[in-house]
Amino acid sequence: MTVSTKEVTEDEADIRLDRWFRRHFPGITQGVIHKLCRTGQMRVDGKRADAGTRLAPGQAIRIPPLPSGPAPAPAPPPLDPALGRELESMILYQDDQLIVLNKPSGLPTQGGPGISKHLDMMLAALRNADGEKPRLVHRLDRDTSGVLVVARTPGIAAKLAAAFRGRTVEKTYWAVVAGRPVPVEGRIERDLVRIDGFRGERAAVAGPYDEDTAHSITDYRTLDHAGRKLSWLELSPLTGRTHQLRVHCASIGAPILGDAPYGSEKQDEGNRNSALVEGFPERLHLHARRLSLPHPEGGTLTVEAELPAHMIETFKALAFSAPPPFKPKRTR
Repeated sequence: MTVSTKEVTEDEADIRLDRWFRRHFPGITQGVIHKLCRTGQMRVDGKRADAGTRLAPGQAIRIPPLPSGPAPAPAPPPLDPALGRELESMILYQDDQLIVLNKPSGLPTQGGPGISKHLDMMLAALRNADGEKPRLVHRLDRDTSGVLVVARTPGIAAKLAAAFRGRTVEKTYWAVVAGRPVPVEGRIERDLVRIDGFRGERAAVAGPYDEDTAHSITDYRTLDHAGRKLSWLELSPLTGRTHQLRVHCASIGAPILGDAPYGSEKQDEGNRNSALVEGFPERLHLHARRLSLPHPEGGTLTVEAELPAHMIETFKALAFSAPPPFKPKRTR
């Protein structure tokens, strides 16, 4: 193979150089890409670039002679049609650029050990004419339900991911919590630390000697309450840390209902976990209610999602009156 040049297209704006390269040359490993960048064999507009360089439309990528890669992986088996229909039922909004889903509680966003069904695999049902599967842009925890955005192409995924990183996306969550926060509204700021354990990744409020901490901010307000036993909160995270909302609610003495890992043991109630309240489902009561984000073609798209069944049941039991979600709207 001789040296060649490829131009970055509009759809590939803001994509990383290594991801762009793997898209065009899927048989080349990440190690080879780093070597080509390090030795200056792969260049952007004639200049050296590292693998993480973000690209702009019209830039010229120098492609050196490439080693022969391994044989392409066999095509994955066709998706079960029932999973495709299940995915279709989640769609709240779609256009040529993106798709917005209402992810159910209990469905993992991505695969992992012991996970045989997850949203990312189900997206194969929405492949385009070129065989491209929609791309995840952000994630929700397995037990968190609600609004989740996927991009139809890698270029759109890069644009949307940049919007999430740049904090131009407004996220609104609803949660039922054990207790009643005091004050009833305010801002929670905590330094968090991630903890890896045999039960999976968790987060905690950092101690004075913890390293690798991350600052986190959430605005909250109480929308309704049932005495001092349970409250309905609106949560607006201004940062996106692992389990941020779950740790923040627990840190103000109001763990999310059903969130046993972040509840505390109440000695005066027979050591019952404070996040588990008798008579209510022992499932996480956290829902991504609304997402407002810059649309790749301009303007702002705002989408709301209906509550999951177990939260509807709890709202009815507590006489919390939740308005129905409004239809997706895009403002120019």
